[in-house]
Amino acid sequence: MDAPHPKAALDSINELPENILLELFTHVPARQLLLNCRLVCSLWRDLIDLMTLWKRKCLREGFITEDWDQPVADWKIFYFLRSLHRNLLRNPCAEEDMFAWQIDFNGGDRWKVESLPGAHGTDFPDPKVKKYFVTSYEMCLKSQLVDLVAEGYWEELLDTFRPDIVVKDWFAARADCGCTYQLKVQLASADYFVLASFEPPPVTIQQWNNAAWTEVSYTFSDYPRGVRYILFQHGGRDTQYWAGWYGPRVTNSSIVVSPKMTRNQASSETQPGQKHGQEEAAQSPYQAVLQIF
Repeated sequence: MDAPHPKAALDSINELPENILLELFTHVPARQLLLNCRLVCSLWRDLIDLMTLWKRKCLREGFITEDWDQPVADWKIFYFLRSLHRNLLRNPCAEEDMFAWQIDFNGGDRWKVESLPGAHGTDFPDPKVKKYFVTSYEMCLKSQLVDLVAEGYWEELLDTFRPDIVVKDWFAARADCGCTYQLKVQLASADYFVLASFEPPPVTIQQWNNAAWTEVSYTFSDYPRGVRYILFQHGGRDTQYWAGWYGPRVTNSSIVVSPKMTRNQASSETQPGQKHGQEEAAQSPYQAVLQIF
C-alpha cells in the first residue's frame, strides 16, 4: 500500500486563512506593520487596516483586558497612544536632585531637595514618593519644556486626533509657615506661540495649617491644531519671609498624553485674528512661551 502523499507546501503566505495572518501580524512591531508590511500587497494592507488587528494587539500588550467595555473610536490610534503612555516630565519626584529642570527664578536661599515628610510636614499619599522640591523666602520657579515630536508623537497624530493632555501637580506647605504656590502649563506651536494655557490663581496657605498634600489636575481637550511643545512651570515662596526653605513643597508632577480624545471639530479651529495676536508675542522662542519674563 502506497504511503499518502504529503500535502503540497503553500505557494504563498497569503494562502493562509485571514485569521491566521491576523494572528501573525499581532506579533509584528506596530511601526513595521505600517511602514513595511502594509506596502507588500492589497491583502496585507486591508488586514493591517482592520480594527480587529489593533484591538488584538492592545489585548496582547496588556493595554486592555478581555472584559474591556469602554468605547474606542479608533483602535489603531488607541494602540499607539497607549504604547506611548508615560509621564513626559523627567525627574518629577526630585530623585535626581534638580536634574532636567530649568531654574527660572532662584530667590532667597534657592531651590532645595528634601526627604519626606520633612520638618513640620506630612507623608505623601503615595509611599513610593520619597522626596520633594522646596522653595524659599523669595520667588522660586522651575520649568520643563516637553518636545512632543521628540517624545514620539508625530504631527499627524497630534493635529488630526488631538488626544487629551492630562497635567497634574502636588504641593504642600509646612505647618508652621504660610506660603504661596503657583502653576502654569502652556501648549505651544512649533514657533513657540501659545495655543492653550492653564494658569490658575496662585494658592496662598496660611501659617499653622495641616501641611496636607494637595493635588492639582487639569485636562487639555479640544485644543487647536499645531501643538508641538508643552511648558510646565511651578513654584512659589513663603509668606513669612523666613531665611531657609519654608515655601511650598512640590513633587510627583506629571504630563501624560491620554488615549482619550475629546474634541469638537468646529471649535478646534483657530479663530479669526487669533494667529495675529500670537504673532505679537516675544521674538525669542523660549520667551514667547515664558510670557512672565
